[in-house]
Amino acid sequence: MRIGVNALYLIPGGVGGTEVYLRSLLAALAAIDGANRYFVFVNRETGKDLAPEAENFRIVRQAVTGRNRPARLLWEQTVLPLEAVRRRLDVMFNPGFTAAALSPAVNVTVFHDLQHKRHPEHFRRFDLPAWRLMLWISARVSRTLVAPSEATREDLLRYYPLKPERVVTIPHGVDERFFALGQARRMEAVEPLWLCVSTLHPHKNIERLVRVFARFREAHPEYRLVLAGMRGFQTGRVEAVIGELGLRDSVRITGWIERDELYRLYRRARGFIYPSTFEGFGMPVLEALAAGIPTACSAIEPLVEIAGRAAETFPPEDEQAMLGVMERLIERPPVDEGGPARARLYSWQQAAQRTLAAIYRSTSSS
Repeated sequence: MRIGVNALYLIPGGVGGTEVYLRSLLAALAAIDGANRYFVFVNRETGKDLAPEAENFRIVRQAVTGRNRPARLLWEQTVLPLEAVRRRLDVMFNPGFTAAALSPAVNVTVFHDLQHKRHPEHFRRFDLPAWRLMLWISARVSRTLVAPSEATREDLLRYYPLKPERVVTIPHGVDERFFALGQARRMEAVEPLWLCVSTLHPHKNIERLVRVFARFREAHPEYRLVLAGMRGFQTGRVEAVIGELGLRDSVRITGWIERDELYRLYRRARGFIYPSTFEGFGMPVLEALAAGIPTACSAIEPLVEIAGRAAETFPPEDEQAMLGVMERLIERPPVDEGGPARARLYSWQQAAQRTLAAIYRSTSSS
C-alpha cells in the first residue's frame, strides 16, 4: 500500500503528547513494516527527523506553517487531497484529529480525546466552533476512527452517530528507555522531588496541585515540585499561585523540554503525581510506572484503566486525599517494582501492529 501520514498539525515542542505519540508510532511502524510505502506530509516547522531512516519512508514538505491553524486547516482540506491523488495514496492516516473531507484516499483518523465535547469551557470561544466543525467532519469522512482508550471510544460513540465497528481502541505504548531508568533508580540516590509531567491547561488541575504541595511542604520542607511540560492556557494563573504561596524557590515550571532532560527528571524524582480532571489516555502516568517511580494519579478513566493497582489514586477535586496520597508514597521504597510490570502491558510495537491492522481493515472494506 501507499500510505500518507498527515503530520501537518505537528509543531515541534508545541503540541505536547501528540508529538511523542506520532514520533514513537512512526518509529515502531518502520521497525515492523518494510513492505508498505509511507509519505509523511509535514509543515515548514517540522524537521526531517520526524520520518524514520527507512527506505520506505519519505518526507513530503508542504508550503504551510502549523502555527497558522486556519491556513493549515485550509491546506489540509484543499492541497492535501491533491497530493493524495498525485502520490496515488491508498490511505491517509491522520494522527492529529483532523482529516480532509474530500480525500480520494481512505481516511483513518486518531481522536486522542473529546475534550471539546466533554469540557467546552476549557476552550477559547473563538477556537471552539472550529474544533466542533473539523472534528465532526473527521468523524463523518473517516472509515476508521482510532481511540487511545476505552473511555475515549465510548465518548466517540456517545457524541457522534457512528457504528461501533468503525471505532477501534489502540492504546499508546511506552518508550523502552523508561524501563532502563527504573534500573538506574535502583543504583542511584533519588532526590526529594515530586514530578508532574503535564501541559499547564485548566483540566490538568495544576493550580490545585501547587496548593496541596504547599501544605505537603510544611512537614517536608526539603521537597521540590517540578512541573514539566508545555506552557498552556493556565500558566499565568499557576505562576501567580506559586508566587502567592511563596514557592518560587521550590516549584519549577520547565516548559517543553528535550527528551534527555525529561529522562533525567524521571530518574531523579522521588514521586510522580498526575492530578488531571480529564484525559484521553495519560501517557506520563505510564512513563512514570515504567521508570519505577512511586506514582499517584486521579481516580478517573482512563487513568485507572492504564495504571490498574500499580498507582495510588485520589479524587482530583479532593485536596485532602491528594495530600494523603503524597504522604503515603514517600514512605514507600523509592523504586516501585509493580510499576514496570504494569507498564509492560503497553508497547509501541503493539500499537503499531494494531494501527497497521486497522489500516488494512479500512482498505479491505472499500
